Amino acid sequence: MKTSKKKPLKAVGGLLVLLLAGIIFFFTYYQVDEVQVMGSSHYSEKQIRKMVLRGPLASNSVLAPLLYTKQNTKDVPFIEGYTVTRLNRHTICVSVKEKDIVGCIPYLDSYIYFDRNGIFVEGSTERNEKIPFFDGIKVKKVIRNEKLPIKDETVMNTAVALSTIFAKNDKVPDHIEFKDDGQISLVYGDITVKLGKDEYLEDKMTRVLAILPMISGKKGILHAENVNDNSKNITLEQEQDESQTSAENWTGGYDEEGNYTGEGEYDENGNYVGPKPQTDLEYAQENWVGGYDEEGDYTGSGEYDANMTYVGEAPTEETMAEKGNWKGGYREDGGYDGVSEYDRDGNYVGTLEDYQASAESSGDGTDSENPDAQSTDTEDTENEEDSSDSSTDSTEEEADYSSDQEEGAEDYDENSYSDYSDESDYE
Repeated sequence: MKTSKKKPLKAVGGLLVLLLAGIIFFFTYYQVDEVQVMGSSHYSEKQIRKMVLRGPLASNSVLAPLLYTKQNTKDVPFIEGYTVTRLNRHTICVSVKEKDIVGCIPYLDSYIYFDRNGIFVEGSTERNEKIPFFDGIKVKKVIRNEKLPIKDETVMNTAVALSTIFAKNDKVPDHIEFKDDGQISLVYGDITVKLGKDEYLEDKMTRVLAILPMISGKKGILHAENVNDNSKNITLEQEQDESQTSAENWTGGYDEEGNYTGEGEYDENGNYVGPKPQTDLEYAQENWVGGYDEEGDYTGSGEYDANMTYVGEAPTEETMAEKGNWKGGYREDGGYDGVSEYDRDGNYVGTLEDYQASAESSGDGTDSENPDAQSTDTEDTENEEDSSDSSTDSTEEEADYSSDQEEGAEDYDENSYSDYSDESDYE
């Protein structure tokens, strides 16, 4: 009798041992060593793994796809759902489906994110820098999963159109502002782009995005309001650094003893300010490539360069004045011949003829009273010069840019979230 009782116990014990061994084998053989993440632009792979794979069974490549796949989730902002699949016995992949968000607007102390239909899909107390931020689109009430109550639907259409352009070119501005009169402005660092109204947006943005690398490091306003079928010119109203010294604002002229000589490198307070900067004429004369006669002999006044290329007479006040606000005339090597298409700083500005033609087509055949300007056209070489006003705070330069090519660019160059109720009214 004792023997018959022990046999079933041994059998049960053996089964338990086998079951335990099977479980250990199952979790060891299908142990997850690698997790791949696809389709997430809002969160890092580490954040996705932490949010999705929660619990001990997530380490098993067979159970994880069965237990952690969610087609619809409400607890992860910006995420609509995710799918977990097994690639091999040690690797699983988390495929993320993000909500179709195209922009955000400020609302009270938070940000409201909307899709291309203008529907409020997410809210956050922190701004996602990868999503276009629109200021000037105002709402008094927001309801999740409903369309934002905006009076003028064209504003939302414009926002969606711009977001599509930004996504296509991976160039999201720091800030987009809509004025009450329909004017649109973009902020890229120290450059403010004035697009004007919702007209020719694709054409304007194509040229603006090509020009931005050329004016990297500069400050000012890029005017693209007037781009249309007939005009492709874009103008940079540049802010000049107050510390930049020119022949006009140079304060030197005093020697070490404090006597004014006109050439001394000190100011009236005895501060060293360096030598007097050259004027445009002086700089052109110093870098003039001419001076050779027809026989190739250097005379200093000949109208040929060392390669026997005709360059005309040496620059004078009269010939410089004839060029107006065009700052070209320099070769790529820095030599001045009066006709080449670069300025003294090595920036491409186009030809004098194109500049003059552009000025005439814009209805401004005369030069402005405040001249320093640059112009460039990377495709059509159309150039337009606008005058700039000087103020006591800063000196502004205007530069014309018009571009369709990329080649010219070488010359310039875990969030916290707030919960939203289904409906909230604010007056």
